Amino acid sequence: MKKLNKKFGVSMEQWHQFTLLLPLIILVFISLISPGPDFAITVKNSLVYSRRSGLLTALGIALGSLVHISYTLLGLGLLITKTPILLHIIQYLGAGYLFYIGLKNLRSQPNADKMGDYSAYNDLKPSKAFFNGFITNLLNPKAMLFFISLFSVLMPKEISISTKFFLANILFLQTLLWFSFVAYSLSGKNTRAKFQRISYWIERITGAILIALALKLLLSQLS
Repeated sequence: MKKLNKKFGVSMEQWHQFTLLLPLIILVFISLISPGPDFAITVKNSLVYSRRSGLLTALGIALGSLVHISYTLLGLGLLITKTPILLHIIQYLGAGYLFYIGLKNLRSQPNADKMGDYSAYNDLKPSKAFFNGFITNLLNPKAMLFFISLFSVLMPKEISISTKFFLANILFLQTLLWFSFVAYSLSGKNTRAKFQRISYWIERITGAILIALALKLLLSQLS
């Protein structure tokens, strides 16, 4: 351990703090690989459009999660949860956005001109691909409440500011790498060619999933 400390310039206290954060990092990763809005939008943009679109969506998701992580580490997350009106606004905005993009996908129609050419779908603007991922994650109230509750339970009080900064970067990279892996795996030429003829069904299924998630959020608020 002393050799590692000397090599990387890390103190024993920093190593100790990092080991305390391992359960939190592992739980965040488990939540990442669980299907949800982020996964659905990454799969759709990777299969229907292009690898670039999928990777930009992954970047948007990662930056959205970084926003959640940052305000939670700064203590603003608890302020949001203790302000019912603000919390409800965020939750309704999130549900509304999921319903909106879900409805757009659900109304997808087959295009005969594109049925034989998978490259014809590579037309999603980079900004739109990024925006899809960023807003889907940012307006997901479950993501917000997940980080707030997880950090409040598993974040040791003695964690230093530098360790919090390190944690934010680790969780950002973890999110980016996972969804980039999903995008890269599903956007290969052969994979996309196989799914091309049913691409509009992929959009419809994704739309149905997003609408179901939106309705679930709304019902949880009304109950």
